[in-house]
Amino acid sequence: MQLKLDYAIRETGANLRRNVTITIASVLTVAVSLALVGASLMLGAAVRSATARWQGGIEFVVFLNPDATQEQIDSVGRDLQDSPEVQSTTFVDQDAAYEEFKKLFSDSPEMVDTVSPDILPPSFRVEPVNKDLEVVQSLGKQFESKPGVRDVVFATDTIRAIQHFSESITRIMIVVAVILLGAALLLVLNTIRMAMFARRREIEVMKLVGATNAFIRGPFVLEGLVQGITGALVAVAVLLGFKPVFEGWLPEAQDFPMLAGFTVDTSELVLIFAGLGVVGCLVGGIGAAIAVTRFLDV
Repeated sequence: MQLKLDYAIRETGANLRRNVTITIASVLTVAVSLALVGASLMLGAAVRSATARWQGGIEFVVFLNPDATQEQIDSVGRDLQDSPEVQSTTFVDQDAAYEEFKKLFSDSPEMVDTVSPDILPPSFRVEPVNKDLEVVQSLGKQFESKPGVRDVVFATDTIRAIQHFSESITRIMIVVAVILLGAALLLVLNTIRMAMFARRREIEVMKLVGATNAFIRGPFVLEGLVQGITGALVAVAVLLGFKPVFEGWLPEAQDFPMLAGFTVDTSELVLIFAGLGVVGCLVGGIGAAIAVTRFLDV
């Protein structure tokens, strides 16, 4: 006996209506757990975006004036290269700075449209030999008064504190999310079990007339998938609504001027949301599969 799609959809809808309270609880539990997972991934992506210029041991950045002459740029570059306290330097010209700016603010095209490469400052990103805070600040201040230099920005404890805070929060959220996903799986399993128990007489009759286990299981597995997918969609909707607040949190904080660009790239956001959809399907599908395997003989 082959499983017909219209039959599976009709029976799935009936099962969902029959246990609407537990179904809502399952969907909300999946949604909350996936929202936590998504928020932790978005937090990590945003921190990586905001602190991209500080990766690879970069401890301070020497920003030059946008109209600095080539002679002034070369002079600062030679002084950095000749300094025994500097391990390495990376020069970022105005075009590279503009490309970085476009990436950081890819979700704000109106902001990108107001900026052109000629108004962005070129810079030297410097990795010192000694990472001690006092040594780094002393070294950086040597370049503040050089011709063509606009200012020197340090990756002090603020950057490290934000990164450590992000990592700690992410770990906590992932642990809570895993626990909630386990609870969601059990709720889905229990919902399917109750639906099968409510239809136990019908299932017995279907078996007597030759219905296969696959035919009987189909609507119940689909029910679990619907719960998982619906929970994932709710989580995505919540995260989309929260995104503007999420991105505006640190840039507006006066204590963290170095973290402008606290944004989540669109491509990363799509991957995060797709991952949440897959996890939602897995939770619903696995819970339903366990239920129909264990409780089919009712």
